[in-house]
Amino acid sequence: MIRPIYLYGAEVLRKKAENANLEDKEGLAALVQDLKDTLVRADGCGLAAPQIGVSLRVVIVDGDVVADTYEYLKGFRRTLINPEILEESQEQVTYSEGCLSIPGIYCDVVRAKKMTVRYYNEDLEQVTETFDNFACRMIQHELSHLEGDLFTDHAAPIRRKMIAGKLQNISKGKVHPHYNSKLK
Repeated sequence: MIRPIYLYGAEVLRKKAENANLEDKEGLAALVQDLKDTLVRADGCGLAAPQIGVSLRVVIVDGDVVADTYEYLKGFRRTLINPEILEESQEQVTYSEGCLSIPGIYCDVVRAKKMTVRYYNEDLEQVTETFDNFACRMIQHELSHLEGDLFTDHAAPIRRKMIAGKLQNISKGKVHPHYNSKLK
């Protein structure tokens, strides 16, 4: 089911998400499917459960959307349930990020180039995997949502000042993304 994406200003985006109950297999399967359906409709490369109003530690990423730029991400899809970062590289990279919850705004954000994450996949199998480059970036961005952080929180202070008015407009509903969205 396609769900509305919560926009900047919604309280659920600032809450630390709780671990998903792995015993609730049907509920998790439905949530993952809703995330996938919503992501496809919004044409994004990642989505976290809090972005659809569910404060659980579940994220999905789909590299096909950016495979024209990053060929190695063709077919790269992951569902991460209750993810835990085990290690991050000291080496960092800067990319311009955007977010379905903050439409129309992009900022350079510095993040680790590589990281190792332990998570449950959608078959509820525990996986430990190392990600690098833009795959790492997509996953880090989505994992930040689980902590109640948004990419704009990691932008340079001068950039945050420059976008403050735009963020305020989003929180007041003065934005019209091409996908279904809501504020509260």
